Amino acid sequence: MAPALGIQLVKDIKNLIKDIYSEVQNRGWFHKAIAEGFSTEVGLKIMEAVGREHEVPRLRLSQMGTQCPSALWHSIHTPESRQPFQPWTLIKFTYGHILEAYVISMAKAAGHEVVGEQDELVVDGITGHRDCVIDGCVVDVKSANSRSFQKFKDGTLRTSDSFGYLDQLDGYIVGSADDPIVTNKNVGYLLAINQELGHLCLYEHFKREKSIRERIRHHRDIVSLSRPPDCTCEEVPDGESGNYRLGTVASYNAFKFACRPHIRTFLYSEGPRYLTKVVRRPQRRDGSYITEVDKLGNIVYN
Repeated sequence: MAPALGIQLVKDIKNLIKDIYSEVQNRGWFHKAIAEGFSTEVGLKIMEAVGREHEVPRLRLSQMGTQCPSALWHSIHTPESRQPFQPWTLIKFTYGHILEAYVISMAKAAGHEVVGEQDELVVDGITGHRDCVIDGCVVDVKSANSRSFQKFKDGTLRTSDSFGYLDQLDGYIVGSADDPIVTNKNVGYLLAINQELGHLCLYEHFKREKSIRERIRHHRDIVSLSRPPDCTCEEVPDGESGNYRLGTVASYNAFKFACRPHIRTFLYSEGPRYLTKVVRRPQRRDGSYITEVDKLGNIVYN
């Protein structure tokens, strides 16, 4: 039976992806109101990201994932030791923000209730900003390449959450406990977009309140130390040369040069490789040496 005129059916977040896919096939979906909301969301995300670079360092809910304790300590006490981002990396982050705002706009256009955007939350004195609340559920939006997107799709994120997305979401769910716009207090969602193919995925996550509160205490203990703890960044063999390098996740550590001052950076064709032990200087197949740079990207050996 069709709904009576003037009555709007309540949307279910579990139908969100299907509803978005259906809506975007409608050429008129990106109308003026949606465009204005999209512009505002993009602006807020970029302003927050850029503004954070100039803030006094402090723990945030977005930092609550498992990470090297030395890197965490340095992020608060020696923020100037962060590896500078290359301009193209900053641009990459920016279009990640644009994609995430675009996803929120599509959810609105699909008729789902989207509220509480960028609201500040506090858990045990640690602040953070959730992306939004959709249909009464806390939602954090992520853009990912195809390999990372697969973790959302097949559920392996639960056991392979390298960047702490679920810990971050735990913080947002717990921090939203007293918010009346959040009607589902125990479940949150990661809404992911494949930045290469445009596919969407909604990942359901049940709150782990004890875990996030323990993680906050643990991180506070680390940053309260008078000196940095030992680095725990993973090292793996670099082929059969006897060299060792940082593991994939550790290579993203922005404070790796503070954790390991003797790291050497070599520019392989697939990207930089951070060697923690060099027995033999890396060479190309033709016998020429691979270019080595310092942490600022200046050539050391070519």
